[in-house]
Amino acid sequence: MRWSFTIGRLFGIRVELHVTFLLFVGWFALTQGLFTGEPQRAIATVALLLMVFGCVVLHELGHALTARRYGIRTRDIVLLPIGGVARLERMPEKPTQEIVVAIAGPAVNVAIGALLVALMGALQRPLGLESLRGGLLGALVLVNLVMVLFNLIPAFPMDGGRVLRALLALKLPYVRATRIASMVGQGFALLFGMAGLLTKNPMLMLVALFVFLAAAEERTLVQTRTSLTGLPVRAAMLTEFHRLDITEPLRRAVEYLMAGSQQDFPVMHGDRLAGMLRRTDLILALQSHGIDTPVGEVIQSDFRYAEASDSLEDVVMRMRGSDHAALPVLDEDRLVGLVTADNVGDLLLVRDALRRYAAGG
Repeated sequence: MRWSFTIGRLFGIRVELHVTFLLFVGWFALTQGLFTGEPQRAIATVALLLMVFGCVVLHELGHALTARRYGIRTRDIVLLPIGGVARLERMPEKPTQEIVVAIAGPAVNVAIGALLVALMGALQRPLGLESLRGGLLGALVLVNLVMVLFNLIPAFPMDGGRVLRALLALKLPYVRATRIASMVGQGFALLFGMAGLLTKNPMLMLVALFVFLAAAEERTLVQTRTSLTGLPVRAAMLTEFHRLDITEPLRRAVEYLMAGSQQDFPVMHGDRLAGMLRRTDLILALQSHGIDTPVGEVIQSDFRYAEASDSLEDVVMRMRGSDHAALPVLDEDRLVGLVTADNVGDLLLVRDALRRYAAGG
């Protein structure tokens, strides 16, 4: 995810922190103590926030490790100001498995809350409502309770929404189940937004925006995957494109970039694919090496590629996960094309137009 950086790994899963999270923590520190000359209060607020997001990480690990039981890898866990996201490579194919993966996160929060209550009892702390309102342990119990209740709201893309989608998918096609669950999620998002406006709560409005956009994105993603099912990469690859030799200067890449719409260029060493020169890499290379530097000196050797016979659905998911806008396509180690997000989009438009024509005819 853009604007995020890795802070470590847990169970082999990369954990990333979005830069907006640091701004979020800094803003709370300023408003809860530093501006009022109460540094101790600011430190306590930041400590509570960090513990809360520790609970968020454990929540997302619950999803990730449960998905691993079904052979599904997790690309990473990203911490945002409004919570965390465990980015699975794919969702479980069976609705019952999706239900288990979805409820695993809230189940972790229930376990955390139970352990904290047991710890308060061992410390002989009172367990009434007043004790939960005050004190670090009590605050964490309340936070985990709120996380459970909030995530179980049947509003896609939250855990409750995924459970709703899975239950609907037991009786309905997966695309239709996703459409209904996403519409329910967007309905809740509108309610959150109106509540945020009425109470002048910017955090609630931010959550509403996130839920609304995420629900729409999931609906589009599922529709796209369904449309691509059964198609090979060769059905959507570009066959007319520019390629570069490792000995050519960056100047040639600039000429191709300015003359057309291609932004990523396969780099060849004779008849063998040596790497890819992406637009972002080209700009950085121009800044650090100059326009006459040979292409071979700036390309990355650990590039990704697709086979012409690969599933187009799987390749598109890989591209989304790696933020690659284009992948070279090989057939028996020979470069035969490029698959790009734009070309896949064009294929979907063409297939939809033909489907509508057939339906109208």
